[in-house]
Amino acid sequence: MLAQPDPQKKSAFKNPFLYSRAVLAIVAIAVVWILAARWLENRDFEKHAREERTRKQQEQDRITLEQMGGKELAIQNFYASPGTIRRGETVQLCYGVANAKTVKLEPQSNPVWPSYSRCVDVTPLNQPPTR
Repeated sequence: MLAQPDPQKKSAFKNPFLYSRAVLAIVAIAVVWILAARWLENRDFEKHAREERTRKQQEQDRITLEQMGGKELAIQNFYASPGTIRRGETVQLCYGVANAKTVKLEPQSNPVWPSYSRCVDVTPLNQPPTR
């Protein structure tokens, strides 16, 4: 048998797998860093957008509340249509209230309740005019 010469050991720096693994590790770290950075940016963007929507909604709610009478009890409107009627005719009595718990019209046979805009049919009582 022939004697085989001792195989020389290769240097670790001449191994192509070492370099390819190092490059793959660097690329993987870069990809993870980019994805994390974009995720954080998107989260911040969504947070600011949500805060802006909330602020705009609160402002719109405040404006609506003020237009509907604020927090004070108030009669917003009260009128009849047509303005004049004769005996036996019916008229629409319209009213609007803000922050009321109950509404009462006397004499009134139709039910009424708090509303920002509501009309009810009313027929005047047949009473002779007083002098």
